[in-house]
Amino acid sequence: MFFQIRAILLWPRNPAFKPRRLRFDLGKVNVISGASRTGKSAVIPIIDYCLGASTCSIPVNTIRKHCEWFGVIVATDQGDKLLARREPGAQRNTDDMFLMEADTIVDIPQRIVKNTNADAVKRLLDDLAALSKLDFTGGEESTGFDGRPSFRDLAAFTFQPQNIVANPDVLFFKTNTYEHREKLRKIFPYVLGAVTPGLMAKQFDLQRTKSELRRKERELKEAQEVSARWLADLTAKFSEAQELGLTPKPEQPSTRGQMIELLEEVVARTDLTITVSTATISEALSELTDLEREEREVSRELTTLRHRLEEMNRMRVGGDQYDAAIGLQRGRLQLSSWLVGHTDGDADCPMCGSHTTSARSKLEVLSARLQEVEAEAGVDKEVPAAFDRELQRVMTEVGVTTERLRSVQIRKRALSGRSKEASERQFGAKKAERFVGNLEAALDLHRRLGSDSRLVDEVSKLRERVQGLEAELRAQDVESRKRRALNAVNSYAGRLLPFLDIENPDDPISLEISDLTIKVRGTDRDDYLSEIGSGSNWLSYHLAMLLALHQFYLSQPNSPVPGFLVLDQPSQVYFPKNVVRRPDEEEQELRLRDEDIDAVQKAYEVLGKVVLQAKGKLQVIVLDHASRDLWGNIPGVVGLKEWRDGIKLVPMKWLQDDGNEITT
Repeated sequence: MFFQIRAILLWPRNPAFKPRRLRFDLGKVNVISGASRTGKSAVIPIIDYCLGASTCSIPVNTIRKHCEWFGVIVATDQGDKLLARREPGAQRNTDDMFLMEADTIVDIPQRIVKNTNADAVKRLLDDLAALSKLDFTGGEESTGFDGRPSFRDLAAFTFQPQNIVANPDVLFFKTNTYEHREKLRKIFPYVLGAVTPGLMAKQFDLQRTKSELRRKERELKEAQEVSARWLADLTAKFSEAQELGLTPKPEQPSTRGQMIELLEEVVARTDLTITVSTATISEALSELTDLEREEREVSRELTTLRHRLEEMNRMRVGGDQYDAAIGLQRGRLQLSSWLVGHTDGDADCPMCGSHTTSARSKLEVLSARLQEVEAEAGVDKEVPAAFDRELQRVMTEVGVTTERLRSVQIRKRALSGRSKEASERQFGAKKAERFVGNLEAALDLHRRLGSDSRLVDEVSKLRERVQGLEAELRAQDVESRKRRALNAVNSYAGRLLPFLDIENPDDPISLEISDLTIKVRGTDRDDYLSEIGSGSNWLSYHLAMLLALHQFYLSQPNSPVPGFLVLDQPSQVYFPKNVVRRPDEEEQELRLRDEDIDAVQKAYEVLGKVVLQAKGKLQVIVLDHASRDLWGNIPGVVGLKEWRDGIKLVPMKWLQDDGNEITT
């Protein structure tokens, strides 16, 4: 994938200053050398952040304090793309991003505002890398380790920060965390070309076909089980139909189709009701039917009479209760007449003999009330004679109707006892009706199930499809393809090792995907990178393997891995040591210094050689303390102005904040 860094951009918070632009040559080894604390190690976090990293690892204080936006211009097959992202402040990241596209971006805006977000940029990068939209489980929605490969996963092959570039325990960027390590293991066969997008599509098709096959097989099994139970029930129903006289008994055993045909005729018959109706049974059955009808009529009549009798009894009881209440009130008010009779003209109160208007008025009210009650009680409240006559009539009708019902029941029991045939035929008629109803439902179920041949054909075709896809995947032989790819990578690395500062350059090495490390095959034993001593060995193995991987990716027709690699301070295993001769140096110190310089130069020569062989398809950016004296004359290696004497990533005038502009 052609994807290289054309420039890194910084926008100041102070609008009086112009943006800072660091330009890089495409297809070359670009070196930024300088002193410590000049901002070299911030280059990798800036590029990573602008390419959609989930967190902002750009150093705080000076850089983030004076920069409002960070940006990167990348050169792709589709032209230049400027990707800028806002400084997140107190947050871990921000989704605010700016995107500008052109064939070649020359002028950059002085001030920018958000016009896209991080998710959109990551989708754009995924499309540029032509990554598969399928995951590693054969679906489209899985997340985690089995999720679809993304451009962010490929950062493992493009960055070697200071803590990784010579690390004996960690070979790839961010694989010191479990999540990134497991995801890299998952996508490694994909980036090696052992698993292609077409192969992932076949795996997805295989998983989908297997899922459909399992569903169809369950349906077929259930249909076969239902069919077996239904066939047994069908045979029983056919025998029952013969017992009920609904179908003749065949001379030869009937097949399944014949039984279904005969039973469907039973369901379709229109004379079935006549065959089992009362018109075709004995006279006793007809009489029994009449008695049942008469019993129902008499029962309804008796129920009506009983209800009327209950209402009349409640009415009589209510009248008696009313008379009792009137008598109680009259008894309570009888005292008023006694009091009135014991008063005389000299006193109004019969108790104390006083003259009070209220006492006389109260006695008059009580006396008047007593007269009303006595008047009401004096009215003839006796129940009319017509009521008693009606009550007697209803009671008589209840008795007569009860006798009628008892008589009908006696006759019915007697008739049932004399005519067992009538009872049996009546039961048989009802049984035949129920049988025909159940039979119709069973035949309807058979019609819904239909023939099993269609489902059998579907299952057979799906099995053939699964077998075909499995055969195609076996033919691809992912493991063999992966082994061949790793052998090619190991071969590339083996050809680079003799040119690096390493103890045993002729010992073969291999990339171990399962452990994400390097194994060195010695004459006596095999050793992992973490078991080998010396920082120079660790650095050399890192450089050889990362460059070998990029050489392999460039040899593939459609590799998704970007064609750039950023190395932060690869010479740290040799420096800081004096890289300038001092007059007072002893001979031993001079010899050691020269050996270290030779080792660093070897590393740069290998970088330049690999980049030149890539013919513009690979770019390397090196951030180092080593000065131009060490690498300035190496073919394929170019450098920016050294960051010393006040030259830093963030211009000094931004820090002074004096309002003067600084040119790019």
